Amino acid sequence: MKLNELADNPGSAKKLMRVGRGVGSGKGKTGGRGVKGQKARSGVAVNGFEGGQMPIYMRLPKRGFKTPNAKTHAWVNLGRIAKAVDAGKLDASNVTEESLVAAGLVRNVRDGVRLLAKGDAPKKLKITVTGASKAAVEAVEKAGGKVTVTGATQEAAAE
Repeated sequence: MKLNELADNPGSAKKLMRVGRGVGSGKGKTGGRGVKGQKARSGVAVNGFEGGQMPIYMRLPKRGFKTPNAKTHAWVNLGRIAKAVDAGKLDASNVTEESLVAAGLVRNVRDGVRLLAKGDAPKKLKITVTGASKAAVEAVEKAGGKVTVTGATQEAAAE
């Protein structure tokens, strides 16, 4: 078999309709664009234009609000801390935000680290973080540890 003998399977490729090649072709004269008007011209793409009627994106109400000074916390689960302690990456007696970054549990501290309660807490964990969920604090204290929260507490934020 030679390159000039290669061919597509019959019916696998459909030939394109050549527009604007005379009225006898079936797509001549206006080339399937109808008559006159903005869209009959070349190079026109009127996205979202509804012929002067108020467009749908302007008729629908605006929703939501972005707080301009919202804080973004990095978060870490108790289960991941427990795995790191077992692997020897963390010392359970003194866990800080910096040691979490060093151990690879948190990539970037951002506005602080928030402790969440997914997983089991390691025994006698002493951790200092910006924020913690109530369930996480209870789980750590139940396992004989202590959580120190340095950021604004939930009660102060609610006021």
